[in-house]
Amino acid sequence: MLVHPRCARDRSEDLEEAQLMVDAGEFELATDELRWLLADCAEFIAAHALLGELALATNNDVALARGHFGAGYQLGLQTLRRAKMPTPLLYSQPANRSFFDAGRGLAWCLATLEKPDMAQEVVDTLLNFDKS
Repeated sequence: MLVHPRCARDRSEDLEEAQLMVDAGEFELATDELRWLLADCAEFIAAHALLGELALATNNDVALARGHFGAGYQLGLQTLRRAKMPTPLLYSQPANRSFFDAGRGLAWCLATLEKPDMAQEVVDTLLNFDKS
């Protein structure tokens, strides 16, 4: 299971509030809230993943989405490398979902940007952690 930094764990309620803003269609407020979260906790994988989703949903900005998804994915990989790459790392565990969501978003963006080899590398990495 991924162990998120303390700053991310301490701000889980703020992330929930940002998700409620998204659900209510308040995309600009949610974006501001997520940027604020990242200003205090740059390693907040879930905030990066949600900002990637917002970039696609609001402006279809694939490049920006790739940046946020990529940041979340890379942060997850760094954490996993420090933990000696534990497998399996299951999507079904709530602590792991934001990493998988960021990776899935990154792979989609890379495929859309006509970078299929890079997209496949991300997919293969994710499948090495969880075959399902």
